[in-house]
Amino acid sequence: MRAIQYDQFGGYDVLKLTDVPAPVPEGGQALVKITLAGVNPLDDTVRRGKLPAAAVKPLPLRPGGFGVGVLIEPGASGLTAGGRVMLSGGRYGVGADGAWAEYMAVDPRHLVPVPDDVDDIAAAALSAGAGHLTAYLALTELAAFRPGQSVLAPGIGGAVGQGGADVARILGAEKAITTATTAAKAERGRAAGYDVIDLSAESLRDGVHRLTGGKGVDVVLDGVAGPLTGDALAALAVGGTLVSIGYAAGERAEINVTDLIWKDAHVRGFRFAQFTPEQINTADARLLDLLARKQMAPMVDRVFPLEQAAEAQRHLMEGSPFGRVLLAVRPEG
Repeated sequence: MRAIQYDQFGGYDVLKLTDVPAPVPEGGQALVKITLAGVNPLDDTVRRGKLPAAAVKPLPLRPGGFGVGVLIEPGASGLTAGGRVMLSGGRYGVGADGAWAEYMAVDPRHLVPVPDDVDDIAAAALSAGAGHLTAYLALTELAAFRPGQSVLAPGIGGAVGQGGADVARILGAEKAITTATTAAKAERGRAAGYDVIDLSAESLRDGVHRLTGGKGVDVVLDGVAGPLTGDALAALAVGGTLVSIGYAAGERAEINVTDLIWKDAHVRGFRFAQFTPEQINTADARLLDLLARKQMAPMVDRVFPLEQAAEAQRHLMEGSPFGRVLLAVRPEG
């Protein structure tokens, strides 16, 4: 089968299209023929060797934590062969070979069926970057979100920014706010119906103050970090919660401790390891149902063919995409 893998850490050029044996399922594993795979920042972090060695399987490694495909051998999944499925949870592309390959052997607990009313691109866009899943779990399990509250999810073009704004609205947020770093991205976000703060024109604090009537936001889903985290903490309402999810803008942040004290602020860290496979699958099934009901539509920036995986990764990390970046693993037809 065709697969993208690397046998040493490094730049985009270590990603090679190879011909390797198809996996043989063992111990109840399911075999999935991958149609579309997501391209995610974590893949870049792993490839550059930025994770502890114990967290990554011995090289060579095939990237790809998320994808959709057709179930060839159900294994112990209880699902029907020939049905379409989405990867749900697991450490694929990190602790096990991932979805940048024509076939995958997966733990049956890490599959959910894709409804007939959801096409492969929509399902792959939902899973890529796990932004919608992350937002759903962060709001419902960590932030004690209630309908009528306000949510800030910075970064409209990114997975958590878009997913956070979408999920917050669906769960009943009074305000679902996101940000853009350029006027052009802000206009695209507003045209798509989002409340967007253009950070090239006003500060995060001023934008939140304007959109919330001075109250601040009840929840921040921070997938950006770096210099933005301190500003996001300052934009919280009294009793608000900041959930730290990612660090696209840097691993270090500077905060004013008075924002913690006088706002009675709560700060939580997010990891998928905090949740059981059942929690993750239930959330993914709920999100797929929302897709089927046309209550949300994750945006796709570009779909690359599998052999252009290095270009796809570069585009995600350096091309400032507006929406998800996907790999077409098996061409249609």
